[in-house]
Amino acid sequence: MRRFWPRWWLAAWMLSLSAVAGAASAGEAERLRLTVLFDNVGGRSGLVPGWGFACLVEAPGNTLLFDTGADGEVLLANMQSLGHRADALDAVVLSHIHADHTGGLAAVLAAKPGLDVWLPATFPAAFMREIAQRGALVHAVRAGGPLVGSFASTGPLDHGLTEQALIVDTARGLVVITGCAHPGIVHIAETAMQATARPIYLLIGGFHLLHADAGHVDDVIARLQALGVERVAPSHCTGAAAIARFRRAWGERFVDGGLGAVLEVPLR
Repeated sequence: MRRFWPRWWLAAWMLSLSAVAGAASAGEAERLRLTVLFDNVGGRSGLVPGWGFACLVEAPGNTLLFDTGADGEVLLANMQSLGHRADALDAVVLSHIHADHTGGLAAVLAAKPGLDVWLPATFPAAFMREIAQRGALVHAVRAGGPLVGSFASTGPLDHGLTEQALIVDTARGLVVITGCAHPGIVHIAETAMQATARPIYLLIGGFHLLHADAGHVDDVIARLQALGVERVAPSHCTGAAAIARFRRAWGERFVDGGLGAVLEVPLR
């Protein structure tokens, strides 16, 4: 079932974005930066690939980790190789319960106890208790809306498996980050656009098309193009064949989003 943000909540989020922008120093560029820290697609020299996904998301005043990959040791090593530290994080957002997206969380919490962890309210109670015992401040997300700073959630979306995606509003439109897109990448995109009344500039992450046939992939591409999604950066569970079709469809607007990718978008 689709859940839409209350108008007062959306207004409060937009006000918080203005406050973040106003708080930035005159010399600080107001930019969103994404760094893919864990992925089975691509790979820069010196990084260790692995099945799963994790993306560092930085905006003025807030730095969070979206998903944690499958292996905490690999995640932290990749972070270090790229010049990042877990103890600099402000929060973690988990898309869904699968281990290739949550497996690195224990190592992150060991590096920085007391982190805010935002996860769908449908996560098992035992999982929530365990990470709370490891020092997490657990926030169960029940509906779409603002999380912290510039970041918001689609809310938990259900299609066999509950999953949330991350939304950041920027000067060029929405940046939407997905874990595996189990509820459907088109459904996620539609939800983000309907909740915010904003177009999507960049859709990045796993699109869950690894086992899809070419006809289904082409239908997804057509629907995303009809929505006006400007740029795509599919990786992880999208599958090499589907990624190739997205690359052809978007041409020069296709973005390589695999392991080690660093993407920047103006916030204001």
